[in-house]
Amino acid sequence: MRWKGRRVSANVEDRRGGGGAKAGGISILGLVVAFVAWKFFGVDPQQAYQATKQVTQQASSAETKGLDNPTPDQQEAMQFVGTVLADTEDTWNEIFKQQLNAQYTPPKLVMFNGVVNSGCGTAQAAMGPFYCPADQKVYIDTAFFKDMRTQMGISGEQNKTELSRDDQAGDFAQAYVVAHEVGHHIQTLLGISQQVQQARAKATKVQGNQLSVRQELQADCFAGIWANHNNARTQFLEAGDVEEAMDAAHKIGDDYLQKSATGQVVPDSFTHGTSQQRMKWFDIGLKSGRIESCDTFNQSI
Repeated sequence: MRWKGRRVSANVEDRRGGGGAKAGGISILGLVVAFVAWKFFGVDPQQAYQATKQVTQQASSAETKGLDNPTPDQQEAMQFVGTVLADTEDTWNEIFKQQLNAQYTPPKLVMFNGVVNSGCGTAQAAMGPFYCPADQKVYIDTAFFKDMRTQMGISGEQNKTELSRDDQAGDFAQAYVVAHEVGHHIQTLLGISQQVQQARAKATKVQGNQLSVRQELQADCFAGIWANHNNARTQFLEAGDVEEAMDAAHKIGDDYLQKSATGQVVPDSFTHGTSQQRMKWFDIGLKSGRIESCDTFNQSI
């Protein structure tokens, strides 16, 4: 994948030096702490509230702090993620104008280490990259990319640091992950996420999982649309890149992950789709380049 030399997005927040998840301002938890201090220990609730607020504000300042002395690999990780995010911004801005006659509002992307606080609550790196519709931000622990490259079975990747770039295999698979999360942002802008949330509130657990699968597959399709248009705009794809993304889609399918972890597959528990479904819908978006082709909610998946 060719990515160097293009624009780097200004919408990246580097929290890799924060050392954990901290909440900004005063949280519900802070109010609870203040109440408990008053109820059981006789502490003035206003004093407890102010003390808790001060601590959380200090912690918030620490969380937004980037790395003091980033290594070359860590610096390049920021460049890579920032370039991919910029590509999604430029591409989706074009698509929204051409296909929807609308203005695209890009998300922010937060890079973190280990644990992070988001508008959707505290999250750990083990959850993998995610998008939070509450604050319209994508969250990525870049160590995930190293794990992803290792699990994909690329020779020599076990010795690489986070997001190490040597024009080696794995770049486009990682870009696909970013584009998938941005796909969830597209769903929020189009009102799809809100509709799914409302439908899941009235559904059974199995029905809710099925809705989640359709939502995830649509985000895969949107990632394919991005690849289609971005390649037309920048010619960034190289031989083997699409196969690389397909391999990544295959290895993050629910059936593949469940079988690898437990040796069993439970379809009713799927939340992201099978390997075959994820590859299918990424390919549909890649070949069509059209938003309407990604209607996973009204088509057989």
